[in-house]
Amino acid sequence: MVDITGKSNTLRIALAGAVVKVGSSETITAIEQGQVPKGDVLEMSKAAALLGVKKTPELLPDCHPLPIESTRISYEIRGLEIRIKCEVKTIYKTGVEVEAMHGASIAALNMYDMLKPIDKQIEISSIKLLSKKGGKSSRNYSGHQKKALVLVCSDRVSSAQAEDVSGGILEDLLKKDGVELLPKEVVADEIAEIQEKIRHGVANADIVLITGGTGLAKRDRTPEALLDMLGTRIPGIEETMRNYGQQRNPLAMLSRSVAGLIDQTLILAFPGSTKGVEDCYKAVFPGAFHLIDLIKGNPKHS
Repeated sequence: MVDITGKSNTLRIALAGAVVKVGSSETITAIEQGQVPKGDVLEMSKAAALLGVKKTPELLPDCHPLPIESTRISYEIRGLEIRIKCEVKTIYKTGVEVEAMHGASIAALNMYDMLKPIDKQIEISSIKLLSKKGGKSSRNYSGHQKKALVLVCSDRVSSAQAEDVSGGILEDLLKKDGVELLPKEVVADEIAEIQEKIRHGVANADIVLITGGTGLAKRDRTPEALLDMLGTRIPGIEETMRNYGQQRNPLAMLSRSVAGLIDQTLILAFPGSTKGVEDCYKAVFPGAFHLIDLIKGNPKHS
């Protein structure tokens, strides 16, 4: 199976459809009047679709088992066609497109099975995904061009005793999201020096992303430097980062990651570890871009 451990639980919705075409208007009349020998075609096909949705991962080898939180089956009769729609919802790490398509196809197959004794010209067609929401399809934000500064807080990196890795990871992630980068800055774990670099970032960037100095060691001073400067603190972002990280590493509870605003610039302090940086970025972005659009007066997103 594809590894989805790095993804976050979000509301995922998929709508799929299928079309059953019968051979005569008499078949449609029999369906509508409940005269099909095998029983109520629409209700039994609905029940079959529900089972199909639930059993999808049992039949498709690479399909993840997931909690199905809502399934709705609806029909529309147009002439000799019965149009089936299957909507599936979940709050999980991966989507439900396949489940919805499977539900629609099973409903269509059940109709075929129930109607074949009275109609030899039944056709099944147009099994397809009609729409989906959630996950990547709902995480594409469009607004003004974002500009970011990556600030590495580390005594060892600033004194050339170690090479920066986490800052480079942040730059790569930002580039993939189409963010313009200012030259990366490296600073020792000194409050005054950190604050000076942050002021430079606030004057020139929409986002200042800090890595390092958020732990509990004696020289971890990034939160102390930030808390004196933030105009508005954003607890929800801080909680989201820690919650996301702790689901993957129990030690994430020790992080003192900080998030807030200085004027119109978003300030985010991430851990110094490579995994901690990746986890916090995935937890926060691209959703945080929407906040920046709101601050800049451009809330347009898709």
